[in-house]
Amino acid sequence: MKIEYLGHSSYQIKSQSKLVLDPYGPQIGELPAELTADVVTVSHQHFDHNYTDGVSDNPQIIDGPGEFSIKGFDIKGIKSFHDNEGGAKRGDNIIFCISTENIKLCHLGDLGHILSAEQVQEIGNVDILMIPVGGYYTIDANEAVQVVRQINPSIVMPMHFKPQGSPLQLPIEGVGNFNKLLGWDVIERMDELEISGLTIDLLNKKIVIFKK
Repeated sequence: MKIEYLGHSSYQIKSQSKLVLDPYGPQIGELPAELTADVVTVSHQHFDHNYTDGVSDNPQIIDGPGEFSIKGFDIKGIKSFHDNEGGAKRGDNIIFCISTENIKLCHLGDLGHILSAEQVQEIGNVDILMIPVGGYYTIDANEAVQVVRQINPSIVMPMHFKPQGSPLQLPIEGVGNFNKLLGWDVIERMDELEISGLTIDLLNKKIVIFKK
């Protein structure tokens, strides 16, 4: 499996098929030219997470809760909220758990709260956790650390933070405070990580930061 970071909160999972998570609109940046997928997941209907027009090949779009089995991906959507007021401020958010090649990934979208016991149980065991850490619109670094401890994944991939030197005028933090608070070793990668069920233990309790 290859995991390519597309920026912001978006990833492409390359297995026997391709899956794109939370493609962002041009207000955030340019998606890769000729980005293709068989499946696209959308955690919520905001412009920086739902730009499905940027993904070609007529993918199947999943943007709600439920269980789906498509093109070699087993996908589970779990309802959550974009804020800590039950969605009153920013609406719903869908957590997506994706299993393929004996690896389970969890993409938290724009999660805005600490998880409930029921949500933790629904998520279950996770190998790779993609978690927002920038605050303001999502959980912040302190809350993200609490969520990591709730889920206890092997690998954490922070997202939805302000990259160093980014021209984006968003009131969100960088990733440094989260890294410091969690205290795991940090591995810096380019924009892609290749991993298998046999090699995942080599990165146990690591933070993977993609250079984008």
